[in-house]
Amino acid sequence: MFRRSETRKNEYATRIDFQQIFTEDMTGLHQLALLLTADAQKAEECVVAGLEDSISGNHVFKQWARSWAKRAIIKRAIQAVSPSNAVNGKLESLAATGDARRDQLIAAVSGLEPLDRFVFVIAVLEGYTLAECAALLAVSAPQVIAAKTRALEKMTAVLKPESVLAMYSAAKPKLAATA
Repeated sequence: MFRRSETRKNEYATRIDFQQIFTEDMTGLHQLALLLTADAQKAEECVVAGLEDSISGNHVFKQWARSWAKRAIIKRAIQAVSPSNAVNGKLESLAATGDARRDQLIAAVSGLEPLDRFVFVIAVLEGYTLAECAALLAVSAPQVIAAKTRALEKMTAVLKPESVLAMYSAAKPKLAATA
């Protein structure tokens, strides 16, 4: 019985595992938060809070830890922006990153209305299902579909459709296959 319990304990992500994920993928996690919030300060706060939530939250299998960390950041960004109730106000000028593709993506996505932006990032860029997206955002599936449609129309008007996912993939840091 002791061996079984010890084996199970090793299956779960630890504080060190999450710290390693946030260290290795800081650029990608910050970019996720920045795309969602369209605000550099809120993005930083979401990343820090996401790390805290990941470390102190529920036990998670090691192989799900990276996804769990992203989900924690997404949930914090939702709390910070309340996209289902927000309207785009004056967006702050986001500092250039020095990566032209990343800057172009951030500028295009930050120009979307909050709900459209969240749906675009969560469903299109991060690959969540529409049902998962609706549940996270506490909106109906038809609202998610409408927001995704608006976002895709606006994004394709600004950027080449095939370049959006390529930009997002290229802007992510190259990681070892530890996910």
